[in-house]
Amino acid sequence: MNPFSSTLPHRVPGDVRQGPDTRHPYLYALWILFLLGPLVSCGQQEQSDVTAAPPPPPSVVAIRAETRPVDDQSQFVGRVVAVDKVELLARVQGFLKERKFSEGQQVEVGAELFLIEPDQYQAVVQQREADLAKAVADAQNADVQYARGRRLLKDSAISQSKVDVLKADALVAKASIDQAKAALVAAELDLGYTKVIAPVAGRIGLSKYTVGNLVGPASDPLATIVSGDPIYVEFPLTQRQLLESRREAQAKGGDAREMVVLVSLPDGTRYDQRGRLNFIDVTTDTGTDTVTLRAEISNPDGMLVDGQYVQITVQAGEPQAAIVIPQSALQVDQQGVFVMIIDAEKKAQVRRIEMGARTDVGTVVSSGLKEGELVISDGVQKVRPGQVVSAAPPQSAKSVQEDSGE
Repeated sequence: MNPFSSTLPHRVPGDVRQGPDTRHPYLYALWILFLLGPLVSCGQQEQSDVTAAPPPPPSVVAIRAETRPVDDQSQFVGRVVAVDKVELLARVQGFLKERKFSEGQQVEVGAELFLIEPDQYQAVVQQREADLAKAVADAQNADVQYARGRRLLKDSAISQSKVDVLKADALVAKASIDQAKAALVAAELDLGYTKVIAPVAGRIGLSKYTVGNLVGPASDPLATIVSGDPIYVEFPLTQRQLLESRREAQAKGGDAREMVVLVSLPDGTRYDQRGRLNFIDVTTDTGTDTVTLRAEISNPDGMLVDGQYVQITVQAGEPQAAIVIPQSALQVDQQGVFVMIIDAEKKAQVRRIEMGARTDVGTVVSSGLKEGELVISDGVQKVRPGQVVSAAPPQSAKSVQEDSGE
């Protein structure tokens, strides 16, 4: 007997069954794997085909490098300075009797602002007036005595020495008149100083003292008047920058004082008034090797305030043609500044550039870029050099975002 006969399938002669004998589970499982093998390998082939499909090229926004007229300009940090700034001081001592203004209001030249109690100074004036009247009377009496002495001298009724004394007394009396007049003028000045008058036009600030306080020449300023229109802006320039500006202006047949000065407010907006240089300092700051330049600018709305920091843009000469690209296109690494351009094969490539001045419309490219080249301005972080990209102009990209609801 075959020892394996109990594990082999038993077939009857003439049996035409094509499937396996299900009474043997191991052989049945092998049969199932044999039938499903081609189907599994086919599914794996389809899955690998799907995985191997390349991703779509990244979408970027590109703009063509354009040549535009660009003003030759430089930027500095400056400070606003009032044309007239006066600290009001008490010139005589006394108690404040009145304050005749509202803090922050516009005042005109000659406006009365404070009144210091004038009574004591009025009394001094009256006393000096009396002193002057007495001096005049004494002088008149001295003249009469001198005249009488001269007549008596003719009759030899008086000595010459006595006449000389009378003459001296008359001269002293006349000098006393001048002295009394000077004292009266001084008293009247002190009386006038009890009224604190605005010496310049402008806005007046906070009052440091209220009515009833004792003030005098040793006191702090009573208030400050600051003029507002026109106003100055001052900014430092190194000696090198000043020399370069002068040489460029001379080369163009102009004057450095004809430079246009623009001011940007603290929120970044450009002030709508233009200024002109009106002063270049005659000394150099030895600590910073800079020279202070000053420009005068109209300030009808009071947007510029004394002491305020602003950004100064100085434009010189006529606009020059230059390639300008958006600020967002600039990239920086250890080797310097570069941009990503799109070549004829629609591949992103690195292009090293040299930057020029920044303008309101973009950044000037001094070298490294040609007019008409496509520069990636948005989405540059999604690409790498040599990668194919899908580029769209800014308007088209914006439309796609709006249509997609982004």
